[in-house]
Amino acid sequence: MERYIGHIIEVIYLDIDNKTKQRRIEVLMVENGLVKAFCHQRQALRMIRIENILAVKQVSVSSRVS
Repeated sequence: MERYIGHIIEVIYLDIDNKTKQRRIEVLMVENGLVKAFCHQRQALRMIRIENILAVKQVSVSSRVS
């Protein structure tokens, strides 16, 4: 997942209730088995366990200025 830092990706993952979710996120950081990301649908920060990510598709490189 580290290779996606700074990129916008679509992920399919299991949430805390073990329900399948699909989100478009911008990966901000990967640390200790967690992905810290900005969710474009919810306009909020999200933490997703790497072990719960089922699929990843790169959409684009972020347009945000660092």
